[in-house]
Amino acid sequence: MTYGQIAGLAGSPRGARQVVRILHSMSSKYDLPWHRVINAKGEMGIKSGEGFIRQRMQLEEEGVEFSSQDKIDLRVYQAIGSNQNLPYIKEDDLM
Repeated sequence: MTYGQIAGLAGSPRGARQVVRILHSMSSKYDLPWHRVINAKGEMGIKSGEGFIRQRMQLEEEGVEFSSQDKIDLRVYQAIGSNQNLPYIKEDDLM
């Protein structure tokens, strides 16, 4: 999901930055799947370093593929709704 999607589902459609702060401060304490949240451009918020590598590795372990520009195709991997049992809804699943 994107930061904006989560903000919208939480009732604050303009609160994407708040989602970033919450994930940053609460992910380890509450075991939140922070690595699954990206920006609306299909990019990871962390641009380099250990966090970037860790997030990318976790996504790749779940089958997410990246473009040569380190982007994720949201048409393929963006989760729809809030179903916790379906981490990703692939385009083929919608047809």
